[in-house]
Amino acid sequence: MTEGNAETSINDQPIFAAELTPYRSLGYKGFKVLLMIAGAMSLVHVFVFLVIGAWPIVFFLGLDFVLLFGAFWLNYHSARAREEVSVSRTDVAVRKFAPSGRMIEHRFNPFWARFSISRHQEIGIVSMMISGGGRQTDVGSFLNRDDRETFAAAFARALATARSR
Repeated sequence: MTEGNAETSINDQPIFAAELTPYRSLGYKGFKVLLMIAGAMSLVHVFVFLVIGAWPIVFFLGLDFVLLFGAFWLNYHSARAREEVSVSRTDVAVRKFAPSGRMIEHRFNPFWARFSISRHQEIGIVSMMISGGGRQTDVGSFLNRDDRETFAAAFARALATARSR
């Protein structure tokens, strides 16, 4: 390996790398338990309404169960979105993965990249943007307040480190 290649390979080593994923408070196992409890309760109510002769209500209970399942399915489907952010001496890369699996990549020069944060006095960080070279992209729009603060501090440090090396 020549000296020039060694320097290039050292510059390409990531200073910072993060995978940002949406937070979901109910895991897959909890979702299955919730669905089983809701299904059991619906079946009990279906039986009661059939016995007393109020059979049209059964359709509404079935519709409620289907809507509950559909809402959680959409929630978990959207949770498959993620972003991979990395900073090296020569590159700032943001890879955005949609729930469908489609990936969009944004690359910036760390010396020209600007990291802007929009804050609200009561809420904290509302949005984070990386811009440079006439392009811009938002980062971590699905993160909660605490995770935005943590990411913003770590990313700003990494960007400053990349510029100072």
